[in-house]
Amino acid sequence: MKDFDTLFTELTHRKPGSGTDQAIAKGIHHLGKKVIEEAGEVWIAAEYQTDDELAEELSQLLYWAQTIMIARGLTPADVYKYL
Repeated sequence: MKDFDTLFTELTHRKPGSGTDQAIAKGIHHLGKKVIEEAGEVWIAAEYQTDDELAEELSQLLYWAQTIMIARGLTPADVYKYL
């Protein structure tokens, strides 16, 4: 099982040509659309689906948020200082 920091490290050391690498190469606009899409799916899951389904949707939202962090050169520490 991964946590936020473990996932971030994994994504930072992604393989060239991986799905994550390709998504980041498409740019912030593409990544932002994915975040918005996943946020909507989280909302719907919270309203109408099981806790497991909600947890899965939340994991996808975290993934896409981390891709934006990586694309912009941010680290978890940059985010944690505002929590």
